Amino acid sequence: MRATGGAAPLLTRVLAAGLLAAPLAASAQSVPQTLAQVNQDLQSGQADKALALLQSLPQGGASVGDAQNLACRVLYAEQVWDQAATECQQAVKLDAQNSVDHDWLGRAVGAKASHASFLTAYSLGKQARTEFETAVKLNPKNQDALVDVGNFYQQAPGIVGGGTDKAQAIATLLDKISPEQAQLLRANIAEGQKDYVTAEKDFKAAIAASAHPAEEWTNLASFYGRRSRFADLDSAIQSCETAAEKDPAIGLAFFDGAGVLIDVKRNPALAAKMLGEYIASSSKTEDGPLFEAHVRLATLKKQLGDIAGAQSERAAALALAHDYKPALGLKF
Repeated sequence: MRATGGAAPLLTRVLAAGLLAAPLAASAQSVPQTLAQVNQDLQSGQADKALALLQSLPQGGASVGDAQNLACRVLYAEQVWDQAATECQQAVKLDAQNSVDHDWLGRAVGAKASHASFLTAYSLGKQARTEFETAVKLNPKNQDALVDVGNFYQQAPGIVGGGTDKAQAIATLLDKISPEQAQLLRANIAEGQKDYVTAEKDFKAAIAASAHPAEEWTNLASFYGRRSRFADLDSAIQSCETAAEKDPAIGLAFFDGAGVLIDVKRNPALAAKMLGEYIASSSKTEDGPLFEAHVRLATLKKQLGDIAGAQSERAAALALAHDYKPALGLKF
C-alpha cells in the first residue's frame, strides 16, 4: 500500500487553462473510479481531460502516489520531461518500494538526459540507471523495468554504467518472461557491435517468438532502414500491416510502422494510411499518444499537399493536448 501524502506540486497549467469544468469533479465518483478514468483517458490520448481529472482529486490519502504516477505518464506522453520527472519523483517518495514508480522515474529522467547538456546528461544518466536497477530489484519479474534497464545497459557508455555484458545478462532474465523482448535486446546488442548478420537473425527470432508479431516487424523494418536496405524495409512494413490487420489488439504497430517510414523519409502516403488506421483503431495506447499521431499525420498531409487536412489534424491534436509543443510549432 502506498503512503499518504500532501498536495501534489503539479497541474498549475491545468488551472491556468481553465480546464476544471464542473463535470470533472471527482466528488461525483470514487477516487479509484476517477483514477481508472484517468488511465483510460491516458491510453486514448486525452491528455487535457486526464490532467483535469487528476487536479480534481482530493489532495491526500492513500491514492496520491497513484495519481502522481499517472500525472507523470501524461506529462511524459506530452514530452514535458521536467514536470514528468517531478511527478514521478513525488510518487517514489510516497512509496519507495513501488517498482513501477521507479521504472517510470527512470524513463522520465532518461528523457531529460537525452535533451540535456553533456554534464547534466551524465548526472541524469546515472540517476536513470539507479532507478531502473531499483525497479528490477524490487520486482525481478517487472518486464517493462527489465526491458528498460537492458536497453540502458546496451545504449549507455560505461562511464554512466552501461555495458554489453550487463545487457546480455538482462536478456537471459527476459528469456523466462518475454522471449521476444529477450531477442530484441540481443538484436540491439549485436547491432551495436556492428554484427549485422546476428542482429538480423535476432530481430527475426523475436518475430518468431511473439504471439503478436506486428510490433516486432516494425523493429525489423527499422533495422533495415538503418542499413539502407529499403526493399527489405518495404517487405517488413507490409508484413507488419498484414499482422496488425489480423490482430486488432496491436494497433500500436500502425503507429510505429508509420514512424519507421517517417524516419527514413519513405512512402509518406503509406505512412499517412497507417496513422489513419491507428487513429481509427480501438487499441490506442500511451505508447503511441493519439495527439502525437495527429501531429505526425498533419506533417505528412502537408507534405502530400493537403493543407486543409493538415490543419484539421493539428486542431485535433490540440483538442486533446492544448499545449502540446510539437502541435503548436506546426506551420502551414
